[in-house]
Amino acid sequence: MSQRILFVDDEVNILSGIARQQRKRFDIWTAVGGKKGLEVMKEEGPFAIVVADMNMPGMNGIEFLSEVRKCYPDTVRMMLTGNADQQTAVDAVNQGAIFRFFTKPCPAEIISDALNLAMQQYELITAERVLLERTLAGSVKVLVDVLALFDADAFAGTVRIRRWLADLLKTLKYGNRWELDVAAMLSPIGQMTLPPEITAKLRKGEALAKAEEDLVRRAPAIGKRLIANIPRLEAVSNLIYYQNKGYDGSGFPVDEFAGQDIPFGARLLKILGDLARFDKEELPSKGAFEFLEANEAQYDPELLAKVRERFLGNAEEGGAEPAEPVIPRTELKVNLDQLRPDDKTVTQIVTKDGILILDAGHVLTELHIERLKNYQKTVGLREPIHVARVVQEVEEKQAS
Repeated sequence: MSQRILFVDDEVNILSGIARQQRKRFDIWTAVGGKKGLEVMKEEGPFAIVVADMNMPGMNGIEFLSEVRKCYPDTVRMMLTGNADQQTAVDAVNQGAIFRFFTKPCPAEIISDALNLAMQQYELITAERVLLERTLAGSVKVLVDVLALFDADAFAGTVRIRRWLADLLKTLKYGNRWELDVAAMLSPIGQMTLPPEITAKLRKGEALAKAEEDLVRRAPAIGKRLIANIPRLEAVSNLIYYQNKGYDGSGFPVDEFAGQDIPFGARLLKILGDLARFDKEELPSKGAFEFLEANEAQYDPELLAKVRERFLGNAEEGGAEPAEPVIPRTELKVNLDQLRPDDKTVTQIVTKDGILILDAGHVLTELHIERLKNYQKTVGLREPIHVARVVQEVEEKQAS
């Protein structure tokens, strides 16, 4: 948990004075001006507290704190300014959501007391977030694993999408990352209500009747209703609701929202979901991006360009390096009792009578393995099972 505090002002002397006064009690950082403050937060963050002056050239304190609020919602924001008019205070509270507002000159002891209170507030915020992420997200994962046992294909793509998200969020600004991760996990939940014959058609790529297409298009609405019943997942349910909405306003849901009015997370899920549906590669292929770009009106152009640059790179134009390589795996043929969580099926797992239990391309969980053991006890499975295992795990086993 960070305990660093950033003071932002356009006057170097004021910053130096504050640092001298407070550095024995706190881990103080300083930045000259709002633009530099954002750079420091991006490069050196996270910061528990940020304190900004109001009258700074280029970017005033309200603009700066508003940007901090958007990009770093956990950071506690305060304003220390010589401009004490009422409208400034109102704007700072409404736009920057500040914790405290002080006027210059302000005694060092008052600032120290305020910083102590702000640090307590930050600890409360982060403790709640950690509890939420670990308990709620963990519970959701159990739910997803259980659902995946009954329809593994519907949830197979979520493993790749979550991995892509984790990589993208290293460079993209997004505040509530756990919400987006949970939305990715639960994105197919509405499909669980589709009749089996429609699900079978979707897997085979067969044409659907108009009534069947309507059911498929409206599956996210069912997912939203189901998830909205879970406390603290209201925002997640909204991302799922809009996950198939076109950037041009087309598609479901049929409403007035388009472009930037669609939630950022939903626009990103739209891109990643369509990339995952195009092919089954570990990383999105060039062909997948070409397919999306041929239907460019459906996607946020700026966001699509960033996703493409992250995964394919753009060396000829001096762009970013391609995304980190996929964790290497080696293929093995093992018996059922040798399977491990995170093994990826290379071929289908079938019963001795040839009935399909799990298709190729699935990453196994503990629940998958337990279910396979139950099949082994009742109807039997064909062995050995062909899987791909993380290379590091294979090497550790051989070394032991």
